[in-house]
Amino acid sequence: MVDYHAAGQPASYQYGGNGPGIGDYMAQEDDWDRDLLLDPAWEKQQRKTFTAWCNSHLRKAGTQIENIDEDFRDGLKLMLLLEVISGERLPKPERGKMRVHKINNVNKALDFIASKGVKLVSIGAEEIVDGNAKMTLGMIWTIILRFAIQDISVEETSAKEGLLLWCQRKTAPYKNVNVQNFHISWKDGLAFNALIHRHRPELIEYDKLRKDDPVTNLNNAFEVAEKYLDIPKMLDAEDIVGTLRPDEKAIMTYVSCFYHAFSGAQKAETAANRICKVLAVNQENEHLMEDYEKLASDLLEWIQRTIPWLENRVPQKTMQGMQQKLEDFRDYRRVHKPPKVQEKCQLEINFNTLQTKLRLNNRPAFMPSEGKMVSDINNGWQHLEQAEKGHEEWLLNEMRRLERLEHLGQKYRQKASIHESWTEGKEAMLKQKDYETATLSDIKALIRKHEAFESDLAAHQDRVEQIAAIAQELNELDYYDSPSVNARCQKICDQWDTLGSLTHTRREALEKTEKQLETIDQLHLEYAKRAAPFNNWMESAMEDLQDMFIVHTIEEIEGLIAAHDQFKSTLPDADKEREAILGIQSEAQKIADYNNIKLSGNNPYTSVTPQIINSKWERVQQLVPKRDNALQDEQSKQQSNEHLRRQFASQANIVGPWIQTKMEEIGRISIEMNGTLEDQLNHLKQYEQSIVDYKPNIDVLEQQHQLIQEALIFDNKHTNYTMEHIRVGWEQLLTTIARTSNEVENQILTRDAKGISQEQMQEFRASFNHFDKKRTGSMDTDDYRALLISTGYSLGDAEFNRIMSVVDPNNSGVVTFQAFIDFMSRETTDTDTADQVIASFKVLAGDKNYITAEELRRELPPDQAEYCIARMAPYQGPDAIPGALDYKSFSTALYGESDL
Repeated sequence: MVDYHAAGQPASYQYGGNGPGIGDYMAQEDDWDRDLLLDPAWEKQQRKTFTAWCNSHLRKAGTQIENIDEDFRDGLKLMLLLEVISGERLPKPERGKMRVHKINNVNKALDFIASKGVKLVSIGAEEIVDGNAKMTLGMIWTIILRFAIQDISVEETSAKEGLLLWCQRKTAPYKNVNVQNFHISWKDGLAFNALIHRHRPELIEYDKLRKDDPVTNLNNAFEVAEKYLDIPKMLDAEDIVGTLRPDEKAIMTYVSCFYHAFSGAQKAETAANRICKVLAVNQENEHLMEDYEKLASDLLEWIQRTIPWLENRVPQKTMQGMQQKLEDFRDYRRVHKPPKVQEKCQLEINFNTLQTKLRLNNRPAFMPSEGKMVSDINNGWQHLEQAEKGHEEWLLNEMRRLERLEHLGQKYRQKASIHESWTEGKEAMLKQKDYETATLSDIKALIRKHEAFESDLAAHQDRVEQIAAIAQELNELDYYDSPSVNARCQKICDQWDTLGSLTHTRREALEKTEKQLETIDQLHLEYAKRAAPFNNWMESAMEDLQDMFIVHTIEEIEGLIAAHDQFKSTLPDADKEREAILGIQSEAQKIADYNNIKLSGNNPYTSVTPQIINSKWERVQQLVPKRDNALQDEQSKQQSNEHLRRQFASQANIVGPWIQTKMEEIGRISIEMNGTLEDQLNHLKQYEQSIVDYKPNIDVLEQQHQLIQEALIFDNKHTNYTMEHIRVGWEQLLTTIARTSNEVENQILTRDAKGISQEQMQEFRASFNHFDKKRTGSMDTDDYRALLISTGYSLGDAEFNRIMSVVDPNNSGVVTFQAFIDFMSRETTDTDTADQVIASFKVLAGDKNYITAEELRRELPPDQAEYCIARMAPYQGPDAIPGALDYKSFSTALYGESDL
């Protein structure tokens, strides 16, 4: 700044001119009525007001004045005042203390005022140098008009009229305030207080002010303005109240200070609003990102928690246990999985909406945390469905295995019981030494009896082998009661070996004695030989008739019925054999009676008596119709199962193709949409509702599928569709229609945010479809390059790579229609930029390169101020102060140009 404490060279000057602006205004004011300055009250008010106004600017240069008509006489402080209020440099003042130097300095100041378009009439440098109070006050008023009032503009009015209109607008809501001029309208002090309260209501308790106490009102306004608004006290309340008509120029000067103080606050408010808008967008996006992260984490956690449960292959030992596992799996399918399917769909919709909002607000694309991408969730979901399919297959196979085990277990216990019943007492019989006291005939009878026993023993060999084979199969199938089975089987085998050894020992003893005994009853022997196999046949028949069976198809049960019919056809021959055997016993009795032979009770060669044969024959006759009924019941059951198969197949063969057709129709709709986007969205919503209305058909199919599973039906040759196929297709159909609707909603967001017309949107769609040769809704890089060229882009490799980085930030190699319209809208519309945000912060910081936490809390809402404070880095510039924050790097980071 120029040193104005030196003297200048002499000069004289008389001012006039035809400059625009303030000169015209002064003409309207009757060329500044100097006679009024002779009024001592007004002159006192002007001196005090003008002195305070000048000092409010001179203190910025570290000086002030005490006497307005004396301290400007040398021109130095006058030039300094003009430099401070204009922000421009004046010519260097002249050195020296002579009158001529002072006149020259004052002339330089007056020349500068005239250069600003001010018409000065009859004001000369000599009068100022001579300390003419009237001229000096007139000159200061001219400066105030030019630099403090002329630039005020309100609703196409300026200067005095603009300032008056501003005061009227701001004080209109306040009672007892009616600003019509700049003298008596301000005398009661309420207008001053209303201005302050309108802009800073926390500083004034307006309702407590009284119109009949003007001195208190004025002092309150002046003290508050000086303390909180940095407006120096320019008038005394007593001077205003004690004057009939306060000085208009003094009041205007004072009021202009209020205008400039509050107009700066208005600029700060505008800047704060811009920042709030940008921060609100950023905060909303961050909330959406946090919601996505939480939803993705919860869904992945559920998937990771569910897969091990589905992959658990620990079998249950009983059919009831596996039935419970199957019921748990059904609950998972009906209750637990459907909400997660909805969450997965909603997650994809939220992700797409967030990306659209980020693009619309010129923000970088959202990249979820590692492992939480949509693709990661899809991979996890695919793994879940694979585990789910494997779990269901395992459940069904395990139930088949347990069913087989239950059947084998019952069969084993039945055969073992029959065998144990047969072997009961055999060891004791074989250990008898009755042959030692027997007669020859008795010995021969014993021999024949033993031969019959050996025949019976051989006949039971097959049953023992069957028991061992069943036990071995139960062990291989991991039967839960294998230890008991093995112990029982071992006992049977050990007993069988003992019987074989005892049989061999007894035969040797009988054959040794046989040489001494000759009489033998051939008929009894023949009876025994024929009765034993027939008895075994009957026992086998009873065993077969009581044997449990398991079938899964009509063909299998019809095969069993045919086999049973074949067995019944042999019964007449068996009856003849029975009568023949009984005839042998009857013939032996006749011969004995004829020869007076006294038979000693039963046939000595066999324990199978005619009563036993008849009893077992009657039992066979009873079991045959029971077997008929059991087979008929099973045939009815299989017919019912076949009906369930056909019922399910009939519905599945309708639903499956319907889902496939709807998937194809949605694919065509997403590519060949007609009408406005709202029409398209309404069409999709109606289409979606028609799909939702079809859900009862899926529910019917689920009910039929449950009946099939409860009936333990494991295959269906009447359809290629399983319930799993239908479920997966249905879920894909719901996801596809929701995703397609979301794409159209995002296009509407883009169109509305970017101002794209419906014709432009249709043109974009037509161009995109033309180059989307595969009709997939996306295209590769070569097709996209051709599309851009067709729209007028002249593309080099560098420019094309830049565009691809925008439309395909993940380098997937494909470009969607949404990415294409985002790019086209971004090329033709404007959004907030980092530079605009930096400029707004600079306004709040008072043109500093940094901002403080106190300034942020004063200008911004609390939550957004704290948001900025938490994320702004410390300012590191050479002019840094403690607590200074770097708003430039923060603003740049908002738009993705660096990291927060």
